[in-house]
Amino acid sequence: MSSSVGGGGGVDIASLLEKAKELDQLKKEQEEVLVEINKHHKKVLTTPEFADKTSDAFLLKLRGLYARAKELSESEISASTALIGLLDGLLQSGTSAPQRKKIEVGDPKKKRIKSDTDTARFSAASMRNQLEQAANLKGEQVAARVKSDDEKDEWFVVKVIHFDKETKEYEVLDEEPGDDEESIQRKYKLPMSCIIPFPKKGDPSSAPDFGQGRQVLAVYPGTTALYRATVASHHKRKSDDYILEFDDDEEDGSLPQRAVPFYRVVALPEGHRQ
Repeated sequence: MSSSVGGGGGVDIASLLEKAKELDQLKKEQEEVLVEINKHHKKVLTTPEFADKTSDAFLLKLRGLYARAKELSESEISASTALIGLLDGLLQSGTSAPQRKKIEVGDPKKKRIKSDTDTARFSAASMRNQLEQAANLKGEQVAARVKSDDEKDEWFVVKVIHFDKETKEYEVLDEEPGDDEESIQRKYKLPMSCIIPFPKKGDPSSAPDFGQGRQVLAVYPGTTALYRATVASHHKRKSDDYILEFDDDEEDGSLPQRAVPFYRVVALPEGHRQ
């Protein structure tokens, strides 16, 4: 049975620890890939004549290692963003001191929680890397949670104007004016937990591969709003559109299947409310 904080709508401690383990595993895989890349580099540097005879197979393998390193790095951002979101939820849940004490009382639980939370201590270098990648999103369109309450979360496509490494906040622009009487482009300042980078349009290899039945967050066709949807069928290539069924999109008693480009589909955030 998993522990939760803040009642029925609180943060699931087990989910937080599981996400921390996932982050730790990603770091280990990154280190393994880096070791392999360095081996290939060393072979070229220590044997100059090898560079002139480099085979296509060698170059393809090196390219594959770089692609894997990029994929792991982007997965690390996604996992870190989700972890920050869970921690934000924990901080916002208003947990009282007696409730915290209750979680810490049982010795077996205390030992298990202490052991699991150790995996969340990633290095300062990793954090710097995440901040650099966040800063590199300037000028890019991203998915942003611009509003959140007890009822639902509202996600839109926005453009990153600036990232402040000190406050760890994005300044973003909603480029599509609303239908209200003001109808102006709005700017928001949002924490890292409210931002999800989209896959690169020109690089399908940067996109996660969501299987049939997987719930995702996707841009509804013809809009700049993102809603929860289910993958109706697995696409054969990463560059193919996803065929999705959006929640609450019922027509004539059934959910229509809609095509959405791969670069407008992201993982469903933990605890998403719609």
